Amino acid sequence: MNILIASRFFYPSLGGSETNAEILAREFMQFGYQVKIITQTPGTANDVHGNSFPFEVIRQPNGLQFLALIHWCDVCLQNGIILKQAWALWLTRTPWVIRHQTWIQHPGQQRTWLTRLKLRMVRLATSISISQPIAAHLNHPSTLIPNPYREDLFRHLPEILRIKELVFLGRLVSDKGLDLLLSAIANLKSNNLYPQLTVIGTGEDEAALRQQAEYLQINKQVHFVGARVGDELVHLLNEHQIMVVPSRWHEPFGVVALEGIACGCVIVGSSGGGLKDAIGDCGTTFPNGDEASLRQVLYHLLTQPELLSRYRANAPSHLAKHQQTTVAKAYLQVLEAACR
Repeated sequence: MNILIASRFFYPSLGGSETNAEILAREFMQFGYQVKIITQTPGTANDVHGNSFPFEVIRQPNGLQFLALIHWCDVCLQNGIILKQAWALWLTRTPWVIRHQTWIQHPGQQRTWLTRLKLRMVRLATSISISQPIAAHLNHPSTLIPNPYREDLFRHLPEILRIKELVFLGRLVSDKGLDLLLSAIANLKSNNLYPQLTVIGTGEDEAALRQQAEYLQINKQVHFVGARVGDELVHLLNEHQIMVVPSRWHEPFGVVALEGIACGCVIVGSSGGGLKDAIGDCGTTFPNGDEASLRQVLYHLLTQPELLSRYRANAPSHLAKHQQTTVAKAYLQVLEAACR
């Protein structure tokens, strides 16, 4: 089976969508399938021809190139619906599978002509949803397959002492809700709790968030360490007890939660969207944007360490469902069925 993966964004662009496209491509090849990736992301001198991958990467193909690739493949897996490609897939009757990785219509938003069109086009393809809330909003049958995580990188390091309380990992933008976490930490002073927080990441709101920490007089508790990647990031996560993912918006999934769980963190995250699917029974949730509820959850976890042990005990069974090979097998079952 020849598999064409269409991903609007790909390396050197970095993000969950790009990472998952690469993971699936590599796993499909391990199972003996031929894979090519097409993307609108420009390449670099070193990888423009796909030389850094075991599969071919075709960047910004024109219409003729795309038609040739459609004739080459047995099935096309779109990493998110791409309307500009729909005409060729429909015209050639190529088996077409869409991996729904985010909202077509975000909860609470008005439906537009574009979202109506996308939701109608979904009915022409086979659908895979990464979380139950994403599946529900399609109003069309889909197979639920959760996201994988990089188990080769994110792992528990028993030799590292877990001596720090809280960690935040993500972009420093308003949607991610770090300001809620800073307010919650400040208000924990009334309970005589002064947890330390490590902030990993960068973003346009960093200066404002630093000012907020200073205004709340918690700047000695909050440590902005910038971006961290690879083994340095894994080492840092292993030093912490609790990862907080306080997103204001409804996350479609939240691979960052899996990464934290794999490194031994208990997760506290917002309950709207698919983040609760990623957390599973390895942590707890609070309503999006509710600082008082977040503060209460943190109080319970910080004062009852036995809860942390209970949540950590659930990690192996939860992570097993998100291993790369397990997820790839589930995708291949859908792709093969689409071909039939």
